Amino acid sequence: MFRKTLFILAMAPFSTVFASAIDFRLGSEMAEITYKTEDASFGYGGADIGMGVFFNEDDSLLATGTILVSGSGQGDVKGIHLGVGAKVYAGVLDFPSPMDNQQGGAVAIGAQIRYVFPGRAPFAILLEGFGAPDVTSASDFKGVKEIRLAVELEVTPSARAYIGYRTLEVDLTDGLVRNDAVELDDRAHIGVRFSF
Repeated sequence: MFRKTLFILAMAPFSTVFASAIDFRLGSEMAEITYKTEDASFGYGGADIGMGVFFNEDDSLLATGTILVSGSGQGDVKGIHLGVGAKVYAGVLDFPSPMDNQQGGAVAIGAQIRYVFPGRAPFAILLEGFGAPDVTSASDFKGVKEIRLAVELEVTPSARAYIGYRTLEVDLTDGLVRNDAVELDDRAHIGVRFSF
């Protein structure tokens, strides 16, 4: 029941709001879909808002919500885009024994830096990271760490392709697994982002 509720909450924007972008990300052991939109009422450069669902081959499921306030550089560094914000995680980590399954949530803060190289075919490199300590985590979660590096290519004005690498780790409150940190993702991925 908890998983179904997470999935419905994460997918709600698809049925109630016309998306400005949809991001599909695939790795050898995981998949993720995120709805993204922009809100010009936040700060000078506006805010990127995202809601998504992550799942892996172990049947672990995370719903995520992100808000990232961003802006562009000035002068000779116009290609640099900086962002700071927060990310909410809520989900269920699946283990071989149902008695060992862990569920919880966390609120992380983070930052993003993206550099767009000059040229006819827009090409960019992105680095972002989010971290949640024990104090902003709930239930069985006692922390979340996520770091992602990606290289992006704008295929058309409304489609962007990328290849990247991410580590996503959840710390747990007890010793039901051999160590108290579970890696949900630690591999390369490919993805596409479609704007509408």
